[in-house]
Amino acid sequence: MSSNYADGLSPYENKGVLGIPESFDCYDTVNKKCDALALLIKDSRHVVFHTGAGISTSAGIPDFRGPQGVWTLEKKGEVPKLNTSFDKATPTKTHMALRALVETGHVQYIVSQNIDGLHLKSGLNRKYLSELHGNIFIEQCHRCRRQFVRSTSVKSVGQKSLGIRCRSTVSDEGRACRSGSLHDNVLDWEHDLPVKDLDMATMHSTMADLNITLGTTLQIVPSGNLPLKNIKGGGKLVVCNLQPTKHDTKAHLVISSYVDEILSKVCHFLNVEIPEYSESSDPTTLSSLVEWTLPLNHINITQRQFRAHLTDCGMQSKEKKKTKVTVTVPALSKIND
Repeated sequence: MSSNYADGLSPYENKGVLGIPESFDCYDTVNKKCDALALLIKDSRHVVFHTGAGISTSAGIPDFRGPQGVWTLEKKGEVPKLNTSFDKATPTKTHMALRALVETGHVQYIVSQNIDGLHLKSGLNRKYLSELHGNIFIEQCHRCRRQFVRSTSVKSVGQKSLGIRCRSTVSDEGRACRSGSLHDNVLDWEHDLPVKDLDMATMHSTMADLNITLGTTLQIVPSGNLPLKNIKGGGKLVVCNLQPTKHDTKAHLVISSYVDEILSKVCHFLNVEIPEYSESSDPTTLSSLVEWTLPLNHINITQRQFRAHLTDCGMQSKEKKKTKVTVTVPALSKIND
C-alpha cells in the first residue's frame, strides 16, 4: 500500500509543499476545457502524458501531497485510510484510457512517476512507457539490468536484493547471465533515476508538441521539469490537477477536475473506446515469465528521431535568423477560468 511504500523510504525532510486545498472547475468549464484538450491532441503530431499519484487515487491508492495524502497526514501525526493494497488494486479509467490513446495513435509516449504498477497491469506496451521512480511489480538484475514482471508486489524498496538469481538466460551481450541477482527497482530518495527511462522521457518530452500532466503537482525534479522541455521549441503544456502546480503559469491550458472525468470526456470527443481492465492483458496474472526491459531497438529508433528533431530545430533557428522581416505573433490565450 502507498503508506507501506512510504514507510520503506529513507527519512527525508524536504517532501515539498503539502496539503494545498483542491479546487474544481464548474461543469460547463470542464466540458469546454476537455473539448479544447481533445482538439489539441487531435491537432498534435507528438503527444506525451506525464502521470503522478493522482491518477491512482480512484483505485484506492492514496496520493502523497493531497489534503488526505500520505505525507500530508504524516505531518499531522495521522495515517491515511487505505482502501486497497498494491496487489489487489486494478487500473483506473485513466490508465485504460491512456492505453487506448496510445494504441489508436493519439499519444506517442507516457512518462510515469507512479510506482504502483497500474500502467503495467493495464496492458500498456513497455516501449511507450518510462517509469522514472520504479515499479513495485518489477525485479531487476543488478548485473545484466534486465527487468522481469512479478505476480506480487515486492516487500522492499530502495533497490535491495530479493535473494533471487537472475531469471535471464541471455544478457544484453548475448550470453547467459550466470552471476546476477534480482533486486527491487523502486527508487529511494538518494538514488539516481534509471538512465534509459530518463533518456527516453527527456527525448520524447523535448520532441513533443504537446506535453500533458495528470495528477501531479510537479514538485519532484527532474520529473517535474520534463513537461517544460518542449516550450522553447514552441510546444504546448497542459496541466490537469486538482491542486495548483508551480508550472500553471506556463501552461496553455489548466484543468481542475478528476482525471478520470477528463480522460473520459477527451476519449469520447476523439471517438476512442476505453476498454475495461482484463486479467488476460495484465502481465502480473500470467504464469509464464514476462520481461519488462525497455526494448533496445525502440531506444535506437527514438534516438534517431531525436537527432532528426534537433537538426530540424537547428535549421529552423538559422532560417529565422536570416529573415529580415519581423513578424509579431499574438500569444495564444490561456483557458484558465
